[in-house]
Amino acid sequence: MQFLARRDEHAVEEMDRTDCDPVRLENTYRQFRLVNAAVSGWQLTWARLVRPVLSTSRPTTLLDVGSGAGDIPRAFVRWAARDGFALHVTAIDPDERAHAYLRSLPPLPGLTVRRAHTADLVAEGARYDVVTSNHLLHHLDAGQLDGLLRDSAALAGRLAVHSDIARTRLGYALFSAGTLPLPGSFIRADGLTSIRRSYRPDELRAAVPAGWRVESQIPFRNLLVRRG
Repeated sequence: MQFLARRDEHAVEEMDRTDCDPVRLENTYRQFRLVNAAVSGWQLTWARLVRPVLSTSRPTTLLDVGSGAGDIPRAFVRWAARDGFALHVTAIDPDERAHAYLRSLPPLPGLTVRRAHTADLVAEGARYDVVTSNHLLHHLDAGQLDGLLRDSAALAGRLAVHSDIARTRLGYALFSAGTLPLPGSFIRADGLTSIRRSYRPDELRAAVPAGWRVESQIPFRNLLVRRG
């Protein structure tokens, strides 16, 4: 797997193509919940980083950026309710197809869905206690990454956590084998492309400005963290 020695920032995921198969795209959105539950590590990230900044005396606000199929922000709402916290989550995605899928899901009290960029919210003067994203960083070019981090610093009052894949040979091999039972979607092909596009911890440290800390977390995660 010598091709994993360097980040392949020019590889393109099929679901990012505007002319991709809409049926396979819909299936991909549906399967994200299963894949993220297995590999995203958000239950650990929630317990270790997000839950400690939630308040029992006032509602907490959280912005989830690039929410895709919406399974992660919806999980945040459920976990907060389970843990006894009042949390309002705003899930944004600029892609009209992802936004349409998000809007098609059953309404969930405590969750607001918007089609927007982080720059739109900065322009509105919006502020949130927490800003998160899942599997977003590897999609961005250098300018877009700088913009996301600048906007996140402006929007997050207490904490920003961007969780993404860490590129490893073992992770690539396990994902390739583990997603074989998920036909009819872009999950396997795009997931492998995502790993090729993703950062190693040292590469991510070199790519981000001061004030952001790169943490490693199982399984095969980079966490980019900034505290307000």
